[in-house]
Amino acid sequence: MTTGPPPDCPTPATPNSPTSEATSGARPTLLTRPLLLRFASMVGASISFFLLLSVVPAYAAERGGGGAAGLATGSLMLATVLGELVTPRLVGRFGYRLALIAGLFLLGAPALVLTVSGHPAWIVAVCFVRGLGFALTIVAGGALTASLIPDERRGEGLALVGVVSGVPSLVALPLGLWLADRVGYGPVAVTGGLAALAAIVFVLGLPDRADRADRSEQPLGVVRGLRTGALLRPVLVFAATATAAGILVTFLPLAVPSASAGIVAVALFTQTAASTLTRWLAGRHGDRHGSARLVLPGLLLSAAGVLVIAPTAHPVAVIAGTALFGAGFGITQNATLALMYTRVSAASYGTVSALWNLAYDGGMGLGAAGFGIAAGLTGYPWAFALTALLMLGAVAPSIRDRQVTPPSAHPPAPAADPR
Repeated sequence: MTTGPPPDCPTPATPNSPTSEATSGARPTLLTRPLLLRFASMVGASISFFLLLSVVPAYAAERGGGGAAGLATGSLMLATVLGELVTPRLVGRFGYRLALIAGLFLLGAPALVLTVSGHPAWIVAVCFVRGLGFALTIVAGGALTASLIPDERRGEGLALVGVVSGVPSLVALPLGLWLADRVGYGPVAVTGGLAALAAIVFVLGLPDRADRADRSEQPLGVVRGLRTGALLRPVLVFAATATAAGILVTFLPLAVPSASAGIVAVALFTQTAASTLTRWLAGRHGDRHGSARLVLPGLLLSAAGVLVIAPTAHPVAVIAGTALFGAGFGITQNATLALMYTRVSAASYGTVSALWNLAYDGGMGLGAAGFGIAAGLTGYPWAFALTALLMLGAVAPSIRDRQVTPPSAHPPAPAADPR
């Protein structure tokens, strides 16, 4: 157990101070051989998931109607959330590498037999297993990736991770439907499955940093992590911005008048580009000056962007708003994740990855569901304005986070078996 101050101990210092490397000028190598191998496995997993993300619901709709499509996606996301809750325990018992291999296998192998049957129950079952695999992949893989990045360049490294995983998703998502229209669902499903299975080869060459963890410390469980203010506060802030991200992706095409359909494509591209750029810049800034001070500006910028989007009949407002939101979202993505990793030991990296991804997936899902109800009652402009207002509720935990200093290494280890 550590002897440092408790996570919420007040102090005049900022929540995470710049590292010593920032003042010494020495910068350790970022692109090591293990990290490049991890990037290769990451690309395979990203292609496998996003190539089929829209293809499987389309396949299910042809066989069982729109309800089957919804069940397929719902099963995938439900299994992902459930898997994210239990993966830290599996990582603690079996290590990063074995958990990641299992995830890639569960993500890829079921895709090979997706089109064996068109019955909705079969499709839902395949999606459920793939969702479990995806959860293992992103949580165990995220923790392993963090262990391969030098602490002094964590922000920059995480920004690079976002680019490496994001570019294949941008390409694979539209490519899947395009290929399905030309070669059929079967070949696309097999391609997606093989992409994940091929990634296992690269994982075999990775070190398993879980083997080197300090055995005197038990990793935090997900429930214990949610009860730790130093982790919960960044989770709440990121969930607020992820909520808006789910709303924009789902409802912007519906909210913008059909005569301006081309504006939606430009706006969503602008959002992605701005997010990618600011995630990188936030990483570099955070490595030198600390990530904690970026969380509140990122949140405010995101909320401002959603508010600017509210007059959806004006193309300039839509594009400007999505650019502002994308910039804030990229900052918040990087700052919250980097901050959470600095607040735990390496043994709890899996928990941090799980919590952050739960905030991402849960925020996007709840945001889309809630916005649909609100828009039906108020109309899209007022629903966007209400969303921006609700996002400001996360200002309180972000301010509180700037006023306390969690332990520099990690919170105290739980006395009992973590949940």
